[in-house]
Amino acid sequence: MLVAAAVCPCPPLLVPEVAAGAAPELDAARTACSDALGVLAAARPDLLVVVGTAEPGGRGPFPQGTPGTFRGFGVDVDVRLGAATGTAPERELPASLAVGAWLLERTGWADAPVEGLGVADTLEPERCAGTGRELAGRADRVALLVMGDASACRSLKAPGYLDVRAAPFDAEAARALGTADLAALRALDPALARELKAAGRAPWQILAGAAHDTRLTGTLLYEDAPYGVGYLVATWS
Repeated sequence: MLVAAAVCPCPPLLVPEVAAGAAPELDAARTACSDALGVLAAARPDLLVVVGTAEPGGRGPFPQGTPGTFRGFGVDVDVRLGAATGTAPERELPASLAVGAWLLERTGWADAPVEGLGVADTLEPERCAGTGRELAGRADRVALLVMGDASACRSLKAPGYLDVRAAPFDAEAARALGTADLAALRALDPALARELKAAGRAPWQILAGAAHDTRLTGTLLYEDAPYGVGYLVATWS
C-alpha cells in the first residue's frame, strides 16, 4: 500500500548546471524537494516509484539502474535511477524521470529499491486511477515520487503565454496536493490541463489512485511560478 508520497516539479532547470547563472532563482524549490524526499525516507518504504510524463519513446516502466542525461540541455551531467544493477538498460530516462533521479542522487537516496514509470500527459483519469492502484499494490510499503509541473501559462513570457485560467487551476491543484484531497485531484479536467500545459495532471491523478483507501495527510512545502510556470512541492504521509 502507499505509505508516503512526494510531489515535485520536473523542469531541467532544477539542475544547477542546466540553469547556469539563473540557478539561485530555484534554490528554494530545490530545498523544498530535498525536504520532501526526507519524508519519503522517514516512511521506510520497501519500494520507491518515480512517476512522470514522457513522450511516446519514454513511456512505460524503467528498472533500477536506468541512466539519464542532461547533455541535450548542453551540460555534461548524467544520472542514474537508484543504484547500478549490472544489467545493460534498453533506453534512457525521459526528462521528468531524469530530474527525479537527480533529486534522489542529490539527497543520497539509499532507503529502498527505485523504479520509474513514464506516462502520457493525456492519460485518462480512469486509467490514472487504475495505474495508481497497481503501483500501490507493488509492495507492502510503497512510496511515490511524483514529478510534474502545474500550468505553463502564468505570465506573458511563459512558455504557453498568459492564460487567465492558469492561476485558478494552479491554486486548486496546490490546495488539493497540500491537503491530500483525492476527490479534487480526480476532478482536475484533463482537457483544461492540456490547454494550460500542466504536465503534472496525470501523475497527480495517479497519486490520487494510489492513495485510495489510505488516510494520508498532505503538506504544501512550496508554491511559486518562476518563468511563468507553476511549480509545486508537497508531501503526503
